Amino acid sequence: MRIISSFLIALLLAVSSLSFAADGLVAVKSPRGPKDTMDRLETAVKQKGMTIFARIDHAAGAAKIGKKLRPTELLIFGNPQGGTPFMECSQTVGIDLPLKALVWQDASGQVWLGYNDPAFLANRHGASRCPVIENMKKALAGFAQEATAP
Repeated sequence: MRIISSFLIALLLAVSSLSFAADGLVAVKSPRGPKDTMDRLETAVKQKGMTIFARIDHAAGAAKIGKKLRPTELLIFGNPQGGTPFMECSQTVGIDLPLKALVWQDASGQVWLGYNDPAFLANRHGASRCPVIENMKKALAGFAQEATAP
């Protein structure tokens, strides 16, 4: 009985932690600081020939209105080679493109890198069989790995 109770408690904790995650967000822990993580991500994206459209510092924006926000930066990037075939599968996916990645520091000091799962976006737009999804997933996972490597 004790083993079953322990199992149920562990299962409930696992399920409750999943409920706090944003739908379709892939979040990867980083052992680096927020700026270093974002700098490394930007470098990795540029090395693959992608265009950087914007790097937005949300904490700096908050400071302009007298608010304090833990480090939070957004990188917007992409290229037509990946985005166009995705939009050919479903043109409405254009609302979620270009690609985005967010680096933030949580209340405990842990740094995270998060991005939208292309499969989630494809499902959202009725394009779950789009052939570019797997390549996009691999590319984003590779960028995250490079940015968060020790």
